Amino acid sequence: MSLSIPNPPRYGEGDRAQRGGGGARFVARPEVMRARELRKKMTMPERMLWQRLRARPQGFKFRRQHPIGPYVADFCCMSEKLVVEVDGSTHDSLDRAKFDDRRIAFMKENGFRVLRVAARRVLADADATAEAIVARAAGPLHQPAAGPPPRAGEVT
Repeated sequence: MSLSIPNPPRYGEGDRAQRGGGGARFVARPEVMRARELRKKMTMPERMLWQRLRARPQGFKFRRQHPIGPYVADFCCMSEKLVVEVDGSTHDSLDRAKFDDRRIAFMKENGFRVLRVAARRVLADADATAEAIVARAAGPLHQPAAGPPPRAGEVT
């Protein structure tokens, strides 16, 4: 009795295609998982600010709880490389201040500008805070790519 071996399946055929493929399941980086968790647990000032920034004021797209390296930024405008951190009472402890300093140093080393906003400022006037953030994104104080500012009397 002879066994006949069928031809191997061509691309897209065979039992793997019927079962939905194979291979290892995709696992997100820990920073991404942390960012997703933080999006679900946003603080009240972060929620208030997000309601204003999600509308893309002046065409700037902001992301909330965006991973940058091993850290997660509260808000980030990638086109302007601007990070916005909302600092509440948890940022007052010494350990948290050291962590914040390391995080901000990492972001600055990677070309981001970091703007820290007090949570009480957002709670007091979220609209004005969002406008100030957008103004900082629209007109940064210094644009390193543009070179130094012109001297008095020079034509640009």
